[in-house]
Amino acid sequence: MRKQVILFMVLLFIPLINAAQNTEQLDFISPFSDGVAAIKKGNQWAFIDTDGELILDFRTDLVLTETGRTSYPIFNSNRCLIIKNKAGIPYYGYIDKTGKTVIEPQFLNARPFNENKAIALELVKEDLGKNEILNKEVYQYKYFEVVIDSDGKIKTYLTGPVYIGLSASNLRKPPVISSTFISENLIATRSKDKKWKIKMLNK
Repeated sequence: MRKQVILFMVLLFIPLINAAQNTEQLDFISPFSDGVAAIKKGNQWAFIDTDGELILDFRTDLVLTETGRTSYPIFNSNRCLIIKNKAGIPYYGYIDKTGKTVIEPQFLNARPFNENKAIALELVKEDLGKNEILNKEVYQYKYFEVVIDSDGKIKTYLTGPVYIGLSASNLRKPPVISSTFISENLIATRSKDKKWKIKMLNK
């Protein structure tokens, strides 16, 4: 009976010891945003709450957001950007604070959320029919700059379409997002001639 009690106590404290070790020897600690702070160890990032408890374990797929002179992953509206490579092409999606993927990586580029809205590049695949000579289907790809809600649904189209060759060689870097929030419901978009226009989102 005594051995069983000792074993139970050991199993009980192992997670606590691991959690404490995970928040030691850190390389970086970010300011708090959305109730959590990013912490870095090596090339991995995790998140702690305001009590210093690890709420999201270390991982390598979190996207860094440039803030001032440094960059780190951030949560806003209970959403954090993640990245996933498919055939050498990076796609962007979002997780919640439990680490669950709530918006699958599908965008060619994306920004952090701002008051339950985010700007992303929606990829669209167009079927052009069949090439009879090659006996294969022919497609072309384009993207639109859009505003999405916290479920990943498109609320507004901002720019596009922009036609692209969907390959790792053509997309070594993600296409640039030309729009940015300047208030909760105002977006500024920069054109190719470097002029700006302002769009009001529907409330």
